[in-house]
Amino acid sequence: MEMFKKFERSPLKTLRVKRFMTQKQLGKALGVTEMTVSNWESGRSVPKLTPVQFKKLLNILQITVDELPDKFGFPSDTDG
Repeated sequence: MEMFKKFERSPLKTLRVKRFMTQKQLGKALGVTEMTVSNWESGRSVPKLTPVQFKKLLNILQITVDELPDKFGFPSDTDG
């Protein structure tokens, strides 16, 4: 698990960048602000998505529920 502690991007940012999307574009698609997406990626807040937003997020990122990371922010030393 040492590899995850050195991970330089949040899991959400990694998935977003793979889709060539900006925070602003993802936010607009989900009906939230760019700052909200930034807060998710930094770990300052946790997404509170409606079912419709959740489905859109999975569709946009082209992932399944099982592939969705448990945490979107940067891994910390206390994550275990």
